Amino acid sequence: MFSKILIANRGEIACRVIKTARRMGIKTVAVYSDADRDALHVEMADEAVHIGPAAAAESYLIPEKIIAACKETGAEAVHPGYGFLSERASFPEMLAREGIVFIGPNPRAITAMGDKIESKKFANEAKVSTVPGYLGVIESPDQAVEIAEDIGYPVMIKASAGGGGKGMRIAWNAEEARDGYTRSKSEAASSFGDDRVFIEKFIENPRHIEIQVLGDKHGNAIYLGERECSIQRRNQKVIEEAPSPLLDEATRAKMGEQAVALAKAVDYDSAGTVEFVAGQDKSFYFLEMNTRLQVEHPVTELITGIDLVEQMIRVAAGEKLEIEQKDVKLNGWAVESRIYAEDPYRNFLPSIGRLVRYAPPEESTSDGVTVRNDTGVVEGSEISMFYDPMIAKLITHAPTRDEVIDAMSEALDAFYVDGIQHNVPFLTALMNHPRWRSGQLATGFIAEEYPDGFFPSHPDEAATGVLAAVALSMGALNRERLDHLPGRLRPHSGAIRENWVVKVDKTYVPVRLAAGYPGTPVEIDVAIGDGPVTTVESDWAPGQALWNGSVGGRPVVVQVRPVLGGYRLDWQGFSVIAKVMTPRMAELDALMPEKLPPDTSKMLLCPMPGLVVSIAVEEGQEVKAGEQLAIVEAMKMENVLRAERDCTVSAIKAKAGDSLAVDAVIMEFS
Repeated sequence: MFSKILIANRGEIACRVIKTARRMGIKTVAVYSDADRDALHVEMADEAVHIGPAAAAESYLIPEKIIAACKETGAEAVHPGYGFLSERASFPEMLAREGIVFIGPNPRAITAMGDKIESKKFANEAKVSTVPGYLGVIESPDQAVEIAEDIGYPVMIKASAGGGGKGMRIAWNAEEARDGYTRSKSEAASSFGDDRVFIEKFIENPRHIEIQVLGDKHGNAIYLGERECSIQRRNQKVIEEAPSPLLDEATRAKMGEQAVALAKAVDYDSAGTVEFVAGQDKSFYFLEMNTRLQVEHPVTELITGIDLVEQMIRVAAGEKLEIEQKDVKLNGWAVESRIYAEDPYRNFLPSIGRLVRYAPPEESTSDGVTVRNDTGVVEGSEISMFYDPMIAKLITHAPTRDEVIDAMSEALDAFYVDGIQHNVPFLTALMNHPRWRSGQLATGFIAEEYPDGFFPSHPDEAATGVLAAVALSMGALNRERLDHLPGRLRPHSGAIRENWVVKVDKTYVPVRLAAGYPGTPVEIDVAIGDGPVTTVESDWAPGQALWNGSVGGRPVVVQVRPVLGGYRLDWQGFSVIAKVMTPRMAELDALMPEKLPPDTSKMLLCPMPGLVVSIAVEEGQEVKAGEQLAIVEAMKMENVLRAERDCTVSAIKAKAGDSLAVDAVIMEFS
């Protein structure tokens, strides 16, 4: 077994590998760029080596710098994590020449399976069912259109060396095929250093199901069940679960055996994933093989009890698999939610900045429910524009699918992040979506259920009542404490007011304090409107970020942020402003005029912090609705900004190469 390994990666996956290595008694070496000098993985590792500037192309993507770090520290092996150099066949070859072990598959397997074009050719030769497509190198947009029309729309244009949803576009017509080819090629070059793309038929209403395989250097290979990864946005996975609610035992075995046959054909000797596109009728086609550890591997670990990182390390050290296929048992259900630095209310555009508050739910195992948080940040960490926007992966495990979804919903309610925008509200709303809970999934789920994007939804009457009760418990406690502060002119000495009004956004909710005295811990009886008396209990104290308690016996965790005159409450995907008032104050408040936001309809604003790649128009130019105005790049993704209506460009305020803040004016219209 190795005594020291180097992790050629950053963020949560580097931290994840360090945890297992530490448990195995193996020392670790981290590498870091200028942007990651104070990162968590650097702090966790036994040693750390600086490898260059912030841009990945000048640091994490340079094999020579990784090898030099190994020599400097005496690391015997390298774990690549995922992304970066993990699927570049030349990397393990370079390591081997230096006598350093690659903790991953052999280069031949990476070449055969890691490249999306070559893997499809190999799968065809191995008689594995594949999606119809063109596997050759495409030289021009016109050729892309010709191929797409020959296959038949819709088609998927994909980067050959791609991953993480980058370099992927769906085209429904010739114009989209031409534009998708150009964008995919550009994103592929900037993200992977390889601009090759291919085209395949896009299966409508499909599901994305993948099989986890594990092989060793002695010819053994097994599969560890499947993962359902159909909840995607822009081809990037958002929520994963294991097992899949679609598969039965027979289909699972069929997919697993096919995945193992493919792995054995290339002498696969590590953890890897065979991905399939599946129809709602349980038909399936080979999509690609990822010759690395997957982002979503924790859900497989929780339902099988197998540490995949440990198995990768043991296999790389030459050990035989101690697990046989008959030993693999799937226990319970697991769900993973990816916490991203992106604004769900601005079409999920990237958000960068410092984590002013970062308080994830505590990792625990209790009453058959496990909560796990794989992260690479701490409070005070900075989310940089140079890398993937993932903050953390929140994973829950429970005996049944309903129970694990409930556990995830509660854990997301308790995931407190401030300083940047993030997708926790969206994930929480998804957990309570009827279609998700029913298991009727498809890769188009988010586009179908949120066709106009995700917007804050107003809570229904029941949820409004819960939030009003929570707000009253806090507001009454705050008032009681303020009334008795030393030096107050007239501290009250009478009974607590019985009748209150809680303004939840624009709804005025009458609330009666029926019994109890606001204090810590809180235990009061309230009546919402004309409803029955409900008991509210909590140990919340002023200043705490989470209100953790129960309303009418229902467990409730609400995120609390103070605002002028009240609180912002986040719960179950709802975000409301709640203000506790006397009835007379509520009457007067209802008469207050509403302040409207400024009119920005004649401006193109930068939707997120990013780099202006190009400006497609000139001052004085007339543009039609849908025409391209500019391209802004953020976190390796190019975002095309288009005209929302016919107009004339009156002024251009930015140029290619400018770094813009969110809401910076790019151009004005008349």
